[in-house]
Amino acid sequence: MGGSGGGGTNADKRPNDQLGSWFVRSGWSKGELARQVNRRARQMGAHHISTDTSRVRRWLDGEQPREPIPRILSELFSERFGCVVAIEDLGLRSAHQSPSVSGIDLPWTGPQTVELISEFSRSDLMLARRGFLGTSLALAAGPALIEPMQRWLVPTPAGGLPDALLLPPQAQAVPRRGARLSGPELDLLEATTVMFRQWDAQCGGGLRRKAVVGQLHEVTDLLQEPHPPAVARRLFKVAAELAELAGWMSYDIGLQPTAQKYFVLALHAAKEAGDKPLGSYVLSNMSRQMIHMGRPDDALELVHLAQYGSRDCSTARTQAMLYAMEARAYANMGQPDKCHRAVRMAEDAFTDASAADGDPDWIRFFSEAELNAENAHSYRDLAYVAGRSPTYASLAEPVMRKAVDLFGQDTEHLRSYALNLIGMATVHLLKKEPEQSVELAEQALGIARRVRSERVNTRLRKTVDSAARSFGGVAEVVRLTEQLAIHLPDALDTAQAV
Repeated sequence: MGGSGGGGTNADKRPNDQLGSWFVRSGWSKGELARQVNRRARQMGAHHISTDTSRVRRWLDGEQPREPIPRILSELFSERFGCVVAIEDLGLRSAHQSPSVSGIDLPWTGPQTVELISEFSRSDLMLARRGFLGTSLALAAGPALIEPMQRWLVPTPAGGLPDALLLPPQAQAVPRRGARLSGPELDLLEATTVMFRQWDAQCGGGLRRKAVVGQLHEVTDLLQEPHPPAVARRLFKVAAELAELAGWMSYDIGLQPTAQKYFVLALHAAKEAGDKPLGSYVLSNMSRQMIHMGRPDDALELVHLAQYGSRDCSTARTQAMLYAMEARAYANMGQPDKCHRAVRMAEDAFTDASAADGDPDWIRFFSEAELNAENAHSYRDLAYVAGRSPTYASLAEPVMRKAVDLFGQDTEHLRSYALNLIGMATVHLLKKEPEQSVELAEQALGIARRVRSERVNTRLRKTVDSAARSFGGVAEVVRLTEQLAIHLPDALDTAQAV
């Protein structure tokens, strides 16, 4: 039973009308849903899962599947409908979750932040090896997400870092005997984080995620020792950047609840480091995730928290990035005037950005190419919200073309290049230009085969599916559909992804 995701007793079984309703509206066949469940299970490392049409039929008839099936179904339907579809919405039961593992309303204290990061990263590494990565988590949204994050703005009590993480005053004046951390060692930790970030941009989140999680766990071991205040803050900053990157990589390969938990932990660590701009960056990625999950209202709340918390200390480049994310949220809410205003603010702030600002490494990705990409996607999103408006598609086209051209000259951000090729392909579909769309999608397919990014794969599949539905008789579309089936794997090779 376990190998095929079976559940509990069949006694008093009744049809699961909730699951049935979502299933009918999805337009999937039982075979297609089974294939998607198997694909997502392999992506998560749960290779023991082997679902078929008869198993899907039993779920619809009322059988309760075991974990990780409820979590997988929740993620699949959430992506299909562009909104959060909770396990309970599907009439399914999830395994009991301890607050320390599954919750996001966590204590804002240094020692507990260290403990929680250590616990979660250790669990991630252990569960990944056993093939159950991310199956015990739930994605938070609405007030359950926003209200705990608002506490990021509450000032840290006077006195700074907790005593448990600091050396006593008499020990701070002289080097500690047998001290584990020197200045060069801290420099190396920070340089390693920069290297991991470069790997992610070049290769996608699926290649080195486990290495990042392992490094994060090592840093929490160091944080459990007493340190001088300056060293403790630097270590918390490293932990925050690594947790953010682990979250970003998890997001990139489709592990949404895992990604959100890392983002939350990263925000806690950034607060302990006293790094408000870094905290605002973490919140911006949480905002991006909510846009991806069809929750633009939550995305806007998160980006406003980021702006408010860092408005007096972030560089112009960081402010430009936050305005661009604000525009994306407004676009997906169908508010064009506010979207246009935020786009202009992003452009104005970016004009003020310069190399002399001393930007931290984590924001250097936000180049002219990235600015154009975000603003183009805002216009593209407005076009979809406005019922495939050709006006907004025409606004998106020149800005997206500029982003594609700039990324085409950049060998360090292959995933971004692929995503914007796909974005440009969707713009041409909106303009009813399938041949041009296919040409761009084929270029993106070539890159997708080289990077480990389920986000790229999923967007490409959706774009080709949209082209097939609207222009299925066009020869170029038929050819691309055949190429996709041959060349793009159903799921990432998870041997290194987790």
